[in-house]
Amino acid sequence: MEKKKPRIKPFLTPGEVAKRSGVAVSALHFYESKGLIKSTRNAGNQRRYKRDVLRYVAIIKIAQRIGIPLATIHEALSVLPEGHTLSAKEWQQLSLRWREELDRRIQTLTSLRDDLEGCIGCGCLSRSDCPLRNPEDRLGEEGTGARLLEENEP
Repeated sequence: MEKKKPRIKPFLTPGEVAKRSGVAVSALHFYESKGLIKSTRNAGNQRRYKRDVLRYVAIIKIAQRIGIPLATIHEALSVLPEGHTLSAKEWQQLSLRWREELDRRIQTLTSLRDDLEGCIGCGCLSRSDCPLRNPEDRLGEEGTGARLLEENEP
């Protein structure tokens, strides 16, 4: 007796996607609300996802793990046609952009780490010239009131 090959379902339920991708159903709904993935509705008005959603969820999770904001992920994925599966070349281009972002973050974190060691060594935590909080008193030059350090960095 010949065994039948299992039929590959073109659409998956949210539960099936969650099980296979390792993310909660609520996360799928959240990603969908942010425009990162798309679903269709069946006759019973239940969500169904095309199989390629598994790859998109994997990309989203990888990007989140390395600290890429959801808005940046959305921007990168939104240029792809609906239902498009990333090619190896497209993934390489996408990951290169994210690698450059990671390199910038690593450089910033390394600089902060090095300044932190110096700050702990002096122990002053000067508000007017702290290398971490207010390098070279740049915030004082802008007048009184609250300032965000990140907006003033070179």
